[in-house]
Amino acid sequence: MSGLQPSGARTEIMPFVKSELEEALAQNIALTFDDVRVDTGYSEILPSEVNLESRFSRNVGLRAPLVSAAMDTVTEHEMAIEIAKQGGIGVLHKYLGHERQLSEFYKVKFHLHALITKPITVRSNMRISDVLEMRRREGYGFNTFPVVDEEERFVGIVTGNDFELCGESSQTIKDIMTSNPVTGGIGLTIEGAYKLMIEEKKKVLPLVDDSGILAGMYVWSDVQRVMSGKSDKYNLDKDKRLMVGIAVGVDGSVPESLDDFVRQGLDVVVIDSAHGYSKKVIDTLRAIKRRHPSLDVVAGNISTEDAALDLAKAGADGIKVGQGGGSICTTRVVAGIGCPQITAVYRCAKALSRAGYDIPICSDGGVRYSGDVVLAIGAGAHSVMLGNVLAGADETPGEVIQHKGRQYKVYRGMGSEGAMKESAAARERYGQDGNQVKFVPEGVEGLVPYKGKVEKIIFQFVGGLRSGMGYVGAGTIEELRKKSRFIRITQAGRAESHPHDVLITIEPPNYSVPVEDTERR
Repeated sequence: MSGLQPSGARTEIMPFVKSELEEALAQNIALTFDDVRVDTGYSEILPSEVNLESRFSRNVGLRAPLVSAAMDTVTEHEMAIEIAKQGGIGVLHKYLGHERQLSEFYKVKFHLHALITKPITVRSNMRISDVLEMRRREGYGFNTFPVVDEEERFVGIVTGNDFELCGESSQTIKDIMTSNPVTGGIGLTIEGAYKLMIEEKKKVLPLVDDSGILAGMYVWSDVQRVMSGKSDKYNLDKDKRLMVGIAVGVDGSVPESLDDFVRQGLDVVVIDSAHGYSKKVIDTLRAIKRRHPSLDVVAGNISTEDAALDLAKAGADGIKVGQGGGSICTTRVVAGIGCPQITAVYRCAKALSRAGYDIPICSDGGVRYSGDVVLAIGAGAHSVMLGNVLAGADETPGEVIQHKGRQYKVYRGMGSEGAMKESAAARERYGQDGNQVKFVPEGVEGLVPYKGKVEKIIFQFVGGLRSGMGYVGAGTIEELRKKSRFIRITQAGRAESHPHDVLITIEPPNYSVPVEDTERR
C-alpha cells in the first residue's frame, strides 16, 4: 500500500472515543463480546455494496480483515494459501523451526506467481535424481525449473514432461533440458507476456537480461488468472503472489534468520509473544527494523494503553491486541492477568489515536461468531485474528477423528503442556524457555468439530460482517470503526440474542450448537 506514514510516524488523527465504552472504563469495568452489541444506525448502503479492504500493518493491506492465527493446529501453508485467496492473510507459526517454516513460506509464495522475480533454479550439471529429491524435500508444488550454468547464466528450461520421460535419473539436467527456449526481456509487462505466450504457445516465459542472466519468469496459469480477473478477491503482493506472514520469537538471531524470507518477498513478520510489553519484544522489534527497515513488523500481544504506545515508539507497523481471550487459553485464570477483549482493543486504539499514531490493530482472541468481528472492529480494530473459528477446517494440520459419533480435529493452545513439551518456541512464548522438565501451562488441548473447507467458513464470516456494516450504515471498515455505537446488555439480553426455547435440529452454516451442548445430548 502506498502513501502511508513511515514506521513510528505520527499524523493528525481524530480522537477515537466511544462514550459507551468510556462509561465502563470510568467504573473500572472491562467488557468483552458477550457484554455489548452495536446499535443500528441510519443506512443507505446494502451489505453487498460495502468495501471490506483494511490493513494488517502499516503497509500490508487486506481485501478482507481476517488473519489466521500462528498456531500449529491452524496455520501452515494450506491455510495460508486459502486465507489469502479469501482476501486475508495467514501467519505461519514459528514452532516449525527455520528450515520448515521457510519451506512452508515458499509453498505459499510460489503457489501463484504471475511474475516470479527470483525463480528457483537448477544447475545444468546437476543429476536428475538430485533435483527430484530437492523438489520432494522442499515440498515444491511445481516441476518447471529454469536452468543456469556455473556462471549463473540462463541456458535452458526443464519441465515435468522432461522428468517423466527422461528414462535414467542418473542423467544430468543438461541431457534433458530444452536449450534456447523462448524468452522475454526485463520490463516485459504481464500484458506483453500474455500476448507473447499465446503467440509462441508457451506456458513458461523466462526473462533474461542483456548479459544472459535470468531476471524472472512468467507462468501461464497465473498470467491467465490475472488477465481474466479471476483473482480479484485474492490478497496479492506487487508481484501478484499471495501475501503471507511469519511468526518469530525473541531469540537474538531473529533479524539475521529473516534474510532468507526477505529475499523472497516476505510481506510481514509477527513477533509472537504472550507478553508483548516486554524488553525482549521491544529489543527484537528494534533489531528487526534496523536490519530490515522496509519490512513491516507486527508486535504483540498486549492489552494496555502504555504497551501500545511503547511498541509504537519502538517502530511497530502493527499491534496485536489480546491476552487470555482464546478458547484454548488459560492465562487469565492461571496467571490472573489479562483484559476482556472489547475493552482491550478499545483502550489501545484510543491511546494510539490520541497520540497520532497511524498503526493498525489486530484483535486476537475470543471470536466465536461473525458478529464478534463487527464488535472488534467497531471497538477500534482493523483486522481480527482467527484461531478456533478456523480450527477443524480441511486446511488445518492434522487428521479428522471420530468421537462419540461426530467428526473432530485437534486444536490446542501454544501454552498447553503438550505444545510446551514438543517445542522450545512454545516455551519461549510463555517465558518458560529454560531447561525445564515441568511446565506451568497457560492453555489446553482439545477437540473442535470438523468444519470442512475454509472457503465456506470465510464466506459466512464475511457475509456476517457485511450484514453488520449494512445495519450500522458503514460503507468501509474505517467507517465501521468510527460509526459503531455500543450498548451494554444483561445476562437476559445475552440469552435473548441466541436461539432459545427451541431444539435446533438442523444447524445453519453460520451458527453451531456449542460443543458442550452436543456432548450433553
